[in-house]
Amino acid sequence: MNSNIETIDLEEELFEHFRFEVPKGQASLRIDKYLMSLIQNATRNKIQTAATEGNIFVNDVIVRSNYKVKANDVLRVMLSHPPFENHIIPENIPLDIVYEDEALLLINKEPGMVVHPGHGNYTGTLVHALAYHFDNLPMNSSERPGLVHRIDKDTSGLLVIAKTEAAMTHLAKQFEAKTSEREYIALVWGNVIADQGTIEGNVARHVKDRMQMAVFADPEIGKPAVTHYKVLERFGYVTLISCQLETGRTHQIRVHLKHIGHTLFNDERYGGHLILKGTTFTKYKQFIENCFKALPRQALHAKTLGFVHPTTGEMRRFDTELPQDFQDCIEKWRGYSKSHGTEEES
Repeated sequence: MNSNIETIDLEEELFEHFRFEVPKGQASLRIDKYLMSLIQNATRNKIQTAATEGNIFVNDVIVRSNYKVKANDVLRVMLSHPPFENHIIPENIPLDIVYEDEALLLINKEPGMVVHPGHGNYTGTLVHALAYHFDNLPMNSSERPGLVHRIDKDTSGLLVIAKTEAAMTHLAKQFEAKTSEREYIALVWGNVIADQGTIEGNVARHVKDRMQMAVFADPEIGKPAVTHYKVLERFGYVTLISCQLETGRTHQIRVHLKHIGHTLFNDERYGGHLILKGTTFTKYKQFIENCFKALPRQALHAKTLGFVHPTTGEMRRFDTELPQDFQDCIEKWRGYSKSHGTEEES
C-alpha cells in the first residue's frame, strides 16, 4: 500500500476516530508517546503529523505533539473522514473520461461532485462512481481506491486515477516530489497589480473556523505551500489568472489568494460570494448577482495536468476547456469591462 498522497483542496470537516480520558494517577507524559501506547499500529511520526495538522485535541483545544497529558484530560483524535467511510457501495454515476490506458485514467470532474465520502457526502462521490466502473483499483494511504490527488467539490477539472499499485506509487511520488504539473484557472476579486508572482506561506486549519484553512507565519504550524500565478486578463474589479501549484495543500489556491487580498469570485467559504470590489450602484449589484447565477460556485478550474507516465516513462500533458458556467461568467465580465472601463475604482 502506498503511503504517499498529495492533499489537494477538498471540502472537509473533522470526525472523531479516537477518544481517551486520562486516568487519575497518570504521570506527566508527552501526548505522542501516550497515544502510541493506546492506538493500534500508530507510529510516533503519524501521531506527530496529526498534531501538526491540527487533528489532536485535549479538552477541545488543539495541541502539539509535545503537550504533556495529565489526569482527567480528554484526548480526541480527529480526522477528515468518518470512521465508516470506507464501506463503499458502487453507484452507476457517469464519468467524463478524457484518457485511459492499462495503468491510469484522466477524469474531467464536473463541479458539484465530491471526490470521496466525508462530511455528510456519503453517496454520489467520485469514489462511488469509480467503484462501479472499475474493479480492484489500488488503495492509497487513506484507503481510497484509485485516488492520487483530489480537488474540491465545486472545483471542476482534471484528476488522474491510478489503476495499478505500480501506477499509484509512481504517480504519488511525483506529486510528493513536486514534479507533476498542475495549472488552475481562477477568477479573483480585485485588480491583481503584478503580472505574475509567487505566494508562499504554511497552510493549516483555521484556529476558529474548522471549515477553513489559513496561512500561518509560524513554520511549525501547518505545511509549506507555494502557488505561482500569472495574470491572463483584467476586468477592473476582477482578474482572470492562471495558478501553477508547486505544492498541493487543502484549499491551497483559495486560502493563498485570499491571503494576498484576492479572494476567489463566488467562493462562499472564504467570503467571495460577497461584493468585495466595485461600485455601490444598484445596476452593478444586479450585474454581480447575474454573474453569481451564471457561475454558482467558486471560480476555479483544474485546467492542465502533466506527469511522467508510470509505464512508458514519457511526459504526458492533458488539458481541458473551461466549463460552460465559467465561460459564461467571463463573457459577462468582458462585456461589462468594455462598456464600463477596466480601471478599478479607488
